[in-house]
Amino acid sequence: MDKLKMHSLNKVNENIKKIGTQFPNCITERINQLGEVEYAIDFDMLKQELSSVIVAGREERYQFTWPDKKESILLANAPIAKTLRPCREESVDFDDTENLYIEGDNLEVLKLLQETYLGKVKMIYID
Repeated sequence: MDKLKMHSLNKVNENIKKIGTQFPNCITERINQLGEVEYAIDFDMLKQELSSVIVAGREERYQFTWPDKKESILLANAPIAKTLRPCREESVDFDDTENLYIEGDNLEVLKLLQETYLGKVKMIYID
């Protein structure tokens, strides 16, 4: 039996690695609060690398924005330590159905589904 992962992926570290493969000189090291070395992006250097495609200054452009958008991006990329557990006693024909009903916080559930059910989900209805 495979062990369950009790943490979702840390998307921030994954994204930093992806940027690092394309722009290695844009990655820098820093010491975190625990005294450990962690990697970060030098955004000034990255802007310089992409200077031909950056929209500079306060040029008008269409954006999809809302209050606390930056905080929501941090939350979406942060790992979580939760797992999905079936409630067989509340389920109807659990072993034969092809459908799942999942209750929980939308963001947390989607993060849990992202890795485990990748390519297996046909539809998600969020209310």
